[in-house]
Amino acid sequence: MEGKPELMRNLLRSRNFLIGAGFAVTLVALAACKAMLQHDDTAQASQGLQAPRYVVDPLWPKPLPNHWILGSTIGVAVDADDHIWIIHRGAPTLSGHEKLLANGLGDCCTAAPPVLEFDQAGNLLRHWGGPGPGYEWPDSNHGIFVDYKGNVWIGGNGGPDSQILKFTKDGKFLLQVGKKGARRVAGATAAAGGGEGAVAGFKGGSTDPLNFGRVAKIFVDPKENEAYIADGYLNKRVAVLDADTGVMKRFWGAYGHVPDDTPMPAYDPSEPHAQQFHGPVHCADMSVDRLIYVCDRMSDRLQVFTAAGEFVREAYYHTNEKENGSVWDVAFSKDPQQRFIFIVDGVADKVRVIDRQTLKELTAFGDGGRQPGQFQTVHSIAIDHEGNLYTTETYEGKRVQRFLLKGVGPVTTMDQGVPWPAAH
Repeated sequence: MEGKPELMRNLLRSRNFLIGAGFAVTLVALAACKAMLQHDDTAQASQGLQAPRYVVDPLWPKPLPNHWILGSTIGVAVDADDHIWIIHRGAPTLSGHEKLLANGLGDCCTAAPPVLEFDQAGNLLRHWGGPGPGYEWPDSNHGIFVDYKGNVWIGGNGGPDSQILKFTKDGKFLLQVGKKGARRVAGATAAAGGGEGAVAGFKGGSTDPLNFGRVAKIFVDPKENEAYIADGYLNKRVAVLDADTGVMKRFWGAYGHVPDDTPMPAYDPSEPHAQQFHGPVHCADMSVDRLIYVCDRMSDRLQVFTAAGEFVREAYYHTNEKENGSVWDVAFSKDPQQRFIFIVDGVADKVRVIDRQTLKELTAFGDGGRQPGQFQTVHSIAIDHEGNLYTTETYEGKRVQRFLLKGVGPVTTMDQGVPWPAAH
C-alpha cells in the first residue's frame, strides 16, 4: 500500500467499523439471552409455583471414631426416632491410600462397619454388619430400611445376591428370604437386563416366588405389614411379601404386566416405551394415599401403581441420560398430602423436586463436586419428620449429607445450583 495513505486509512476505518458492529451484535445477543433466562425465571414465579427450599448442613454428621471411613455409601433410611441409618460397601470400595492402616502402613484409615446409625446431632450411635452365623451377607450391600417395628432390612446387588435380610436395630439376625446364588446358571454367559444387570453366570427369575434377583431397595407398609421389594438389578419386578414370614404374596412388572426376563436392547428414548422394566428397578416406595412409586432407573421413568400392582401413570425425566438413568430414588415431603417428591439423579448429580399431583419437575438443587452441597454420584435419599433430607453417594462419593428444610417458597429458577447456606 505504499503511496496510497488515503486508501489505507479508509480500509482501517472500515475494519474498525466492522469489528465494532460485530461486538455490538454480540452484546445484543447476550443481552437477549439474559433477558430470555430472566423471563423464564419470572414466568416460573408468576405461575405461582411453590417448592421446598433447602440448604446443606456442612457440619453433619460428626467425624467417625477409630480412623473409620466410608466406602461407597449405598443406602439411607430414617427411623421413627428420626435417627439416620446408612449402609456402605466398606473395604472393597476403598482406594489403596484409604486403607493404609488395615495394611499396617499408616495411622489411617480403615473401613467402618457396614451399618451405621446417627442421631440428629450427627453422633454415631450403633454400628454393626457383615457376615455372621445363620445368614448370607450380600456380596454388595444395596439399600437399607427401618420398618415400623424397628427392624432393619438390607438388600444386595452383587452377582449372587438373591436374598434379603432382616435384623434388629442391634444387629441381631431375624430373617433371610431367598437363597444366595439362586440365580446362578451353569454355562450362562450373561444376565437379563443388560448394563448393571449383566453379570456372567446369572439369569433373571422374575416369576420365582422364593428368591430375588439383586434387590435394590425395600419398603415396609405398616398398615398391611407387607414388604415391597425393588427387585432389581437382575430381575424386573416389584415383589410384595408378608413382612413377618417372608412369604411372597404378589409381584408385577412394568405397566402391571407379568414380568419377563427376556434381555432388552439398550435404552433409546426415541423408541416406543419399554413394556418391561429396563432396570435396575431401583425403588418401590408407598405414598400416604397408598400408591407405589417405582424407579425404573435406566428408562429415566417413574411409574405409579396401586398396592395391588395396577398401573396408574408414569413420567419421564431427562431422557438424554442414557448411560445410568435419571430416576435413582425417591422420598416424599412430610406435609399431610405429600405435595412433593424428591428424586435423586446420580448422573446429573442433583435432587429434583417434583409436584406429586402432576409429576412435573419444579426445580432442582445440587451439582457435581466434592464440597458440601455437591455430589459425586448421589444414590439414595430419605427424609425425617421435620422435612430435612439425607442423601448418600456411591462410587467415589462415599458419604452421607444432610439438607435442612428452610420452608416453602416461590420457584424462581429450575436449577438452584449448590444450596450453600450463605446463598439463602
